[in-house]
Amino acid sequence: MLKTFLNIFKVPELRNKLLFTMGMLGIYRLGFYVPIPGVDQEAMGQSAGLGDFGQYFAMFTGGDLGQSTIFGLGIMPYISASIIFQLLVTVVPSLEKLSKEGEAGRKKITEYTRYSTVLLCLIQGTIWMRYLHANQFVYADFSGSIFYWIMCLLALTSGTIFLMWLGEQVDKYGIGNGVSLIIMAGIIAQMPQAVMYVYDNADFTVTSIGGDALGPSKILFLVVAFVGVVAGSILITQGQRRIPIQQAKQTRGRRVYGGQRQYLPLRVNHGGVMPIIFASSLLIFPSVLFQQLAAGFRGGPWNFLANAFGTGGFLYVLTYVGMVFFFAYFWTTVQFQPKEMANNLRDYGSFIPGLRPGKRTADYLEKVMGRITYVGAAFLALIAIIPTIIGEWLQIPFFVSAFLGGTGLLIVVSVALDVVQRIEASLIMRNYEGFLGGEGQIRGRMS
Repeated sequence: MLKTFLNIFKVPELRNKLLFTMGMLGIYRLGFYVPIPGVDQEAMGQSAGLGDFGQYFAMFTGGDLGQSTIFGLGIMPYISASIIFQLLVTVVPSLEKLSKEGEAGRKKITEYTRYSTVLLCLIQGTIWMRYLHANQFVYADFSGSIFYWIMCLLALTSGTIFLMWLGEQVDKYGIGNGVSLIIMAGIIAQMPQAVMYVYDNADFTVTSIGGDALGPSKILFLVVAFVGVVAGSILITQGQRRIPIQQAKQTRGRRVYGGQRQYLPLRVNHGGVMPIIFASSLLIFPSVLFQQLAAGFRGGPWNFLANAFGTGGFLYVLTYVGMVFFFAYFWTTVQFQPKEMANNLRDYGSFIPGLRPGKRTADYLEKVMGRITYVGAAFLALIAIIPTIIGEWLQIPFFVSAFLGGTGLLIVVSVALDVVQRIEASLIMRNYEGFLGGEGQIRGRMS
């Protein structure tokens, strides 16, 4: 393994890409602490703020609502715009036609995505500024100035656009997958805080029971749970169902071409982290709604619903699991097109043994994908609720339990595997051994 890391720096092109990527991520972390003028950062730090929602927001956006900086919105507006256009491409005929025009069409869709990102930044920035004014986090000298509002909105929007530009530069000149690397850097940057919390609250005395103290059994459980969840995440992220495909034989002159046997890989976790993101985002609304109704009416069923839909509540967990399953199938239905895949196999002269090309092949692929999606959705639901359950059981903060599962951990695992795959491909292409040496290669997520 050490020899492999040394080989990375022996390849000038790969070394320059890695150094450029690390430099861009360093610029991102520096800009993460540039505050917006006129905001009382000390008062925001002392306030509970948005609680677990603010920490959850920071886990998968690269931003932070706990402090008002130019990168406060993170890269989430760009991700939201990208997801919106991915869905629109499948339902809007003009966009679907544009996506099939090759590089020119993809550039046009990317241009629309950037414009939508600016619009989302303005909307989210306005909501964030209203929150700051409502909680009196803005100094009185600036609170009534329209020019101050414009300046803050421009700063927040420019911060997100700059992050989007950083991601594109990493895609062009760095190791690739720039936006995901920015999110991953934001998640890993919170790990020292979680480690320091465990260190400060560790108590190895025999009488360490209850409270915030973390005894030997709790610390051992956290370590084992972290290793186990990471191993399971890697297994399910790499997991795939391989459908055998036979290529038809073709006779040209005296030679016979084709007849090779290949495999069509279908990912078990085809939806990635999208089902968890959709489910957790929508669950924010009933929780906030019932809390407001409970505070307004004082009594009745609203208190019960507010507690049940609070973080860790019984109905919250059940609804969370159900929504993860729903969005896992929904995202797979949107992204996976069995009819188009069956037609492509037929056009290239390939077929699945025992099945006729066309409708029967498409039905078989849809049936198999439905079964493996159930397994992937069950895993996502388990990963999604682990931080909540362990956090309530061990009485530890969310920023500590979040590393035992959830969106943040899946993002880190997926992006890390993708980076390893890219580095290994570059090494093998230049006759260097990969991370597994002569035993084999690490299979990528899309292999």
